[in-house]
Amino acid sequence: MTPSARIQAAIDLLDAIIASARDGGPAADTLIARYFKERRYAGSRDRRAVRDHVYDAIRRAGERPDTGRAAMIGLAQDQPALAALFDGSPHAPLPIEPGEASASAGAVPAWLQPLLAAPVEQDALLGRAPVDLRVNRLKAAPADVAPLLPDAAPIPGLPDALRLPEGWPIEQQPVWTDGRVEVQDAGSQWIAAACDAQPGMTVVDLCAGAGGKTLALAAAMAGQGRLIAADTIRTRLARLEPRAQRAGATFIETLLLDQSHEARGLAALQAQADLVLVDAPCSGTGTWRRNPEARWRLTPARLDRLVGEQARILDFAAPLVKPDGVLLYATCALVDREGRDQVAAFLGRHAGWTADAIDLPVGRAHGGGTLLTPGHDGSDGFFFARLRRGA
Repeated sequence: MTPSARIQAAIDLLDAIIASARDGGPAADTLIARYFKERRYAGSRDRRAVRDHVYDAIRRAGERPDTGRAAMIGLAQDQPALAALFDGSPHAPLPIEPGEASASAGAVPAWLQPLLAAPVEQDALLGRAPVDLRVNRLKAAPADVAPLLPDAAPIPGLPDALRLPEGWPIEQQPVWTDGRVEVQDAGSQWIAAACDAQPGMTVVDLCAGAGGKTLALAAAMAGQGRLIAADTIRTRLARLEPRAQRAGATFIETLLLDQSHEARGLAALQAQADLVLVDAPCSGTGTWRRNPEARWRLTPARLDRLVGEQARILDFAAPLVKPDGVLLYATCALVDREGRDQVAAFLGRHAGWTADAIDLPVGRAHGGGTLLTPGHDGSDGFFFARLRRGA
């Protein structure tokens, strides 16, 4: 592919990504993979260059552009060398016309800016994320793994964590294939630390998904006790089983719940859990470093639905906690309605509950919980709170 043809390919992909974001379709990575699967003539350098163009354009535009061409013209305004590649040659985009529409630059959609937690450093939300690992204590110790990954650096305060440069291919390494390490952002590891799961506990991961935090809890419990991973989506839970096998965490139980009737499926666990983790569905504003096109998918109506769903989950999670037990609420979101305000509303609805102070060497106290941000903590963005049921 010529450099100009790469620009046109990026425009074509951006058109598909914009439409998919608008209509709730597949993520950008999926669309890019499909695009190149159908175009075997594109070499590895072509694929890398096109992908870089696409993600540079996505990161630049806080608002969803009207077209892929407008997104790339906006990028060309910041990188003048790209403008020359709009030359009208075969497989290339037509020259840029004077005054032609272009995407405006910005980190955050205008409607969302006033809703973000005030401490958030918005410019840092779109940096490139490193590859963070959690050494799996069920199979290895950090001192055994670190020498096998000379590019890895420790993460202060997280004894089981290692950090590799962005894009490092860890899944091609034996330490990943045999389960000695898991890919897990430092923020998720801090949340697992805040849970303080111990061997012998009864623990419920109520929105387990594919089980990243479930596996961290399993390691903290040293394989002892009862750990239930629950979710309403069968395909997500199905992804946990092979991961648990690889990690040696075969004591994990899975529980498929019926959407909107979760309390019925959880009745046997009422007042049984020492710890319930609610890693709630959320806007994902804290993960924009990894999923920058998520900004183009979020709408005020969708945020309203998410906030309502978070409150509903908290309300059926609370009865599972035994007296003096803990409900750890977490979202990978930096919107106060999903974090600080959600916890305040929960405490207002549920007498006898309090928010514990969280003693960790990261984050900032925010309302009844802790706020992690990429700019302050070098991790994905999270809000989490440790809520304790009265004895």
